[in-house]
Amino acid sequence: MMEKLQNDAVALLKELITISSFSREEDKTADVIERFLRERNVKTQRKGNNVWAYNAQFDANKPTLLLNSHHDTVKPNSGYTRNPFSPDVEAGKLYGLGSNDAGGCLVSLIATFLYYYNTEDLTYNLCLAATAEEEISGLNGLESILPELGLLDFAIVGEPTLMNLAIAERGLMVLDCQVHGKAGHAAREEGENAIYKALKDIQWFKSYRFAKVSELFGPLKMSVTVINAGTQHNVVPELCSFTVDVRVTDAYTNEEVLKIIKTNVSCAVKPRSTRLKPSSIDKNHPIVQSGIRMGKETYGSPTTSDQALLSIPSLKVGPGDSARSHMADEYVYVQEILDGIEGYVEMLKPVITAG
Repeated sequence: MMEKLQNDAVALLKELITISSFSREEDKTADVIERFLRERNVKTQRKGNNVWAYNAQFDANKPTLLLNSHHDTVKPNSGYTRNPFSPDVEAGKLYGLGSNDAGGCLVSLIATFLYYYNTEDLTYNLCLAATAEEEISGLNGLESILPELGLLDFAIVGEPTLMNLAIAERGLMVLDCQVHGKAGHAAREEGENAIYKALKDIQWFKSYRFAKVSELFGPLKMSVTVINAGTQHNVVPELCSFTVDVRVTDAYTNEEVLKIIKTNVSCAVKPRSTRLKPSSIDKNHPIVQSGIRMGKETYGSPTTSDQALLSIPSLKVGPGDSARSHMADEYVYVQEILDGIEGYVEMLKPVITAG
């Protein structure tokens, strides 16, 4: 059974690579995933370019584990020397756009879902979700179907981690700040310079240290990255606007960080979104402990994924290497997929099976 699941998973990934699936344009890969599951007698559901399914022995009285990864890709960068849509295998490497991020993870999770699909007496239901728009944190991806998935207890998010355990992930807030002054002629003592007023708040963003420090990430990071002010050299600027990139750790929620910022600065602060939340799972959670027993390392991930949209404990883990994501001539080792399927199955066994 395992060998067939592995062979089918690699064949599915090869087919997905041949199809353009840029974010918001994933309809054809969604079709392929839907067909693949239905050919194996799995009842699927779909909304937009998101496809999901539950195990055959679903029991509403049991908690549910979400298995999630995405099938959208970024566009190939200019450094490609190969056809990004040609799934060539050379020296054990399966090349192609999306092969590593996150095709290898997706097909491995699909295979794992199928491995347990008909198993009776699981302690958890399984919900498999192949979702869209992850690369752009889009509104029509995982977030759009969460209300329809039902109650979820915890999640495994498939992203390339060399099968090590990302037990926390930074959140992200982008803040647009404005300081108002009063225009005047620069040659006279007129007006109120908005740039000078903004300097105090900019310095605060640079120097402030939050009280709580994450065990995994260290201190929360804030960086002023864009600033705009003034119209011409002889006019005192009446408006200064600047942008702050805030990387939130698992020590705080986005809302807590925003409240602290607004309490300490005098400028107007408007977050573009508070959707991309920091996420984590307790190191003592059974799924983490199962991975540790397998020799996997735990760490905090600096990159953002669909984990940021989940309000439940979630573990980011999968075959492939994050360092290859979005690179030219992207690839995943075929052996990584085979090992990834076995790794997922073994990691889940003590958690979701009664034995």
